[in-house]
Amino acid sequence: MDGDTQISIEVLTSLSQIAAEDWDACACPEDGRPRDPFTTYRFLNALEQSGSVGQGTGWQPRYLVARQGDLVIACAPMYAKGHSQGEYIFDHNWAHAYEKAGGHYYPKLQIAAPFTPATGRRFLTRPGHDTTGMSALIQGAVQIAADNELSSIHITFCTEDEAIAGERIGLMRRVSQQFHWINDGYADFDDFLGNLSSRKRKNIRKERARAQDFGGEIVSLTGDQIKPEHWDAFWHFYQDTGARKWGTPYLTRAFFDMAHQTMADDMLLCLALRDGRPVAGALNFIGADTLYGRYWGCIEDHPYLHFELCYYRAIDFAIAQGLSRVEAGAQGTHKLARGYMPVATHSLHWVGDAGFAKAIGEYLEAERNAIDEEIEVLTSYGPFKAAQVEEQE
Repeated sequence: MDGDTQISIEVLTSLSQIAAEDWDACACPEDGRPRDPFTTYRFLNALEQSGSVGQGTGWQPRYLVARQGDLVIACAPMYAKGHSQGEYIFDHNWAHAYEKAGGHYYPKLQIAAPFTPATGRRFLTRPGHDTTGMSALIQGAVQIAADNELSSIHITFCTEDEAIAGERIGLMRRVSQQFHWINDGYADFDDFLGNLSSRKRKNIRKERARAQDFGGEIVSLTGDQIKPEHWDAFWHFYQDTGARKWGTPYLTRAFFDMAHQTMADDMLLCLALRDGRPVAGALNFIGADTLYGRYWGCIEDHPYLHFELCYYRAIDFAIAQGLSRVEAGAQGTHKLARGYMPVATHSLHWVGDAGFAKAIGEYLEAERNAIDEEIEVLTSYGPFKAAQVEEQE
């Protein structure tokens, strides 16, 4: 429970400065599988120890920790950012306007799971310290930014509850949009298809048949089923996709080896094999109630194989494991026809300059209205049957 002992705030430059059990007591206090694998000590530590964040990456760890006496009551994955890459909530125009007006936008503070556009708690609190812990972290971050004359703080892909609470205490709330698949208690993939319109149902069946006719086999691996040679193959896929999308892949090769050592049970790797050789793959992370689609790549192009590995195999797994949803990552209106519906995602922002903050606040209000309208329109184009009338066969 929240107590009267004074709360202290500290900033750590490495996770080695805090015990894993203290961090995870806040990040994943639930029994069993963590609700969010991306804020666990083992995920963030793999990023740090592999060199995916740190010197030369533009992501300098500044982990925020709140203590009440000797007890860690809250923490947050915070980074000093020298650019706006790997965030998926775009503020490049803000940076351009701020610097055009004579300010220095970078460095800024980012509270996020790096390179991960997946919704989860960003203010990690020990049970019983939720309100006090979140408030202490926000106040601490703002004080650090103000003392160091930093332009801004950005808390990206936080939960809706955090966004509402943050807005109440003065942060600016931003709404974005993604496509998620929601499990309506389906018994299997055919049960899911039965809820789609006839045309969409037929189209997905054709896509799956074409994909599975690529000349090999598709396997879904997790835990001990994933072997080191699978990561060798997937690294080539990831490099190709990363080079085309971002210029340079965010993750290092060492990250996959370190994640394999500590997170194999938290990952689902779907591979397409031809003559036993992987030619395409999709990597997912498994949460307590959600499957998170993260990375895809290939060395051969085959029709619809991307949809099969990234979307349909994810649905298969979620149904089999009783998961409530699949988050398929950022962007992609093509997901709509495949049963992934538009949902709102949330972030919070603090800007030190009052005039600039006012302008951004006005922009965010207009943007929220536009996103709400976009979600409504996209939902109306979804693949599910109309309430009463099935399309003609």
